[in-house]
Amino acid sequence: MPARRSARALIDVVFALAAVALGAWSFWPVYQSGSFIVMLVCTLVLGTVIGVVGWAWRLPSIVIAGLVAVAYLATGVQLAVPAEASAGGLLPTAAGFVDLVQGTWLSWKQLVTISVPVGSYQALLVPAFLLTLIATVLTVTIALRSSRPELAALPPVLLVVAGILLGSSVAPVPLLLLFALFAVLLAWIIRFRLQRRSAAVRSLREQSGLLVESRSERRSTALLTATGATVMLVAASAGGIAAAALLPPPGDRQVVRTAVEQPFDPRHYPSPLSGFRSYFEQPNADTTMLTVDGLPADHRLRIATLDTYDGVTYSVGSGDETSASGSFARVPYRIDQGATTGRRTTTTVVVQGYRGPWLPGSGQLEQVQFGGPRSGTLAGAFFYNDVTGTGAVTTALHTGDIYTEQSVVKPLLATAQLEKVQPGTDSVPRPTVIPDELQSVLQKYTAGVSGAGPKLAAALRGLAQDGYISHGVGPNEPASRSGHGADRITELLTDVPMLGDQEQYAVTAALMARQLGFPARVVMGFVAPKDVTGSQVSFTGSDISAWIEVQTTTGWVTVDPTPPERPVPPKQPDQPTQISRPQTNVQPPVDDNPQRNDEPPQAQVDPSNQPKPDPVLETLLTVLVIVGWTLLVLAILASPFLAVLAAKWRRRALRRSAPTARERIVGGWREFADAAVDHGYDPPPAATRAEFAGTIGGSRAAALATVADRATFSGIAPTPAEAESVWKAVDDLRGQLAKRDTRWKRVLAAVSLRSLGYRGRGSGKGRKR
Repeated sequence: MPARRSARALIDVVFALAAVALGAWSFWPVYQSGSFIVMLVCTLVLGTVIGVVGWAWRLPSIVIAGLVAVAYLATGVQLAVPAEASAGGLLPTAAGFVDLVQGTWLSWKQLVTISVPVGSYQALLVPAFLLTLIATVLTVTIALRSSRPELAALPPVLLVVAGILLGSSVAPVPLLLLFALFAVLLAWIIRFRLQRRSAAVRSLREQSGLLVESRSERRSTALLTATGATVMLVAASAGGIAAAALLPPPGDRQVVRTAVEQPFDPRHYPSPLSGFRSYFEQPNADTTMLTVDGLPADHRLRIATLDTYDGVTYSVGSGDETSASGSFARVPYRIDQGATTGRRTTTTVVVQGYRGPWLPGSGQLEQVQFGGPRSGTLAGAFFYNDVTGTGAVTTALHTGDIYTEQSVVKPLLATAQLEKVQPGTDSVPRPTVIPDELQSVLQKYTAGVSGAGPKLAAALRGLAQDGYISHGVGPNEPASRSGHGADRITELLTDVPMLGDQEQYAVTAALMARQLGFPARVVMGFVAPKDVTGSQVSFTGSDISAWIEVQTTTGWVTVDPTPPERPVPPKQPDQPTQISRPQTNVQPPVDDNPQRNDEPPQAQVDPSNQPKPDPVLETLLTVLVIVGWTLLVLAILASPFLAVLAAKWRRRALRRSAPTARERIVGGWREFADAAVDHGYDPPPAATRAEFAGTIGGSRAAALATVADRATFSGIAPTPAEAESVWKAVDDLRGQLAKRDTRWKRVLAAVSLRSLGYRGRGSGKGRKR
């Protein structure tokens, strides 16, 4: 008996480990590192040891809770804060212990205010470590010690829910993981039911030698698990596959991180473009701002990407709190830029005279590593927006700060290369104000040109032809007002000659691109002089510049709309700009998609050529999605009842097709007895067949009990005809039991688990409950 008890406990422990491991694996998209795997394996072993020790020594709950706390503190640094462990990660340190204790309540918010994956950054493994440890101990303890071991399925389910809620809002729901966990828990629960039934059978056999389990009964018991599990899995999988096949591509879902206020808000900082002209003033113009090693081939280092224009400034992020361009998160580990088009590069930047919250970079960031004495401070203060490729720090940059970035640099297209591009589909905040005369000038530049790409190229060629560069700060430079508000852009487009600098031309080009249907934004940064060779350069204030990015069907590309430097002709104040207006007025296309509120009215190049949605098809798809989800829900709800019906049908088939007539007769009696139990009859303890028949009442039940006793104990083998007559009598008796109950009670009897081993707390007096 002790050996059998240990074997059963071992099987339950294996099920518990499998269920908790699957539940904890829902955290993989959050971490995606080897440290997480090491933590998971060690925590599963640690929690299992605590649960088994508590079961073997019958320890009270308070003692087990103490063991959990000791294990958490003793191994937490090595498993959840591995960067703070010493001796090759085997021994904790004082600093690591402090991070562990503080992370017990602080790391939860830090985890949902940081971009994923986080790896083993700081103490962010603490939530997964703590939840996995508690779930493992609870699951093993409930499975081995509780009178309701089925409740051991709850901790793994709660663990997988926690992993999804603390994860990314864009990661797909782990359907395969959920189905795998469902299958494991289903098989485990069926095992618990079989254990109860076997225990009840053994108890009756010990009390009375009259109830002998037949070979067909044993086969029915052995196949019950497979039958029930197969039916439930097929039903649930059919609904799940139907729903998954009919669902549209997944979008962002609501998780904890989408509801938590992010700690960095770009709206609290002035637009970097508003201070553009100050870089050309002394002493900034000749001051070394940054020293860069590994400069990309385009010789550009961006400060910030600006996508929101309100008629006064171009800023980072819109005023809409839900705008993705204004959402900054911490980057503890790395960002997957596999879908970004461009060239990968590694750039090392040393800060000199540059100041400000925006961290200059070379492209879409993959990973950043800070160096120097303030590396820890800067790493903790760094935030990044992957939509615009803009980084920021909440602490002031100092001379000597150093960092290395691995990023993807977007391709730089010349004006002629824009002839073949088409607008992309990304969402960019709509400009709230369009400067006067911008549309008229755009019509002038694009007259006689068709196609979004050729029109954009023509507009940039027009700016390059009519525009002249002047920062208005040098003694030999013509006056040129700073700023990029709507009035300044109107002045740029109406003055003869057209006079401004990169600040005005970048904003004008971006607004023109938006009018032509291209998602566009302004980028401010440093550009190395043309005579610079090699990848190492020191940027001064006079190297500041601005350009634009437009999105095409192949991704975001860099475009420089700055006119070439050349002598500025004298201004002609007495001759207002004459803007020729063609006979066929090119009107901006109308937005056919009013649901995309953040797209400009001209977001589509040619709406007339765009296919209109088919309302019949959309209605059909909506109906199919609803039907798919309905099938999934109904399959999940009905699967336990279908499993019960399948198990009873299989049990009846095995009994009726037993190899000998004696076994078929005994199986017929058991089928009738199980039907009576399902209808609410409780046999007295250790009752004989005759006593059980007396409990039910009726001469036919007593006669069936007599025939079954004679077949069991008589030395004369019964004939097949007698076995067939017994089963006919069983069918009649089952019908009589059903007639005694209402329709609802007959349904409850059909799905009752009492004959499968789960009897609940009966009266034990042989009465119908």
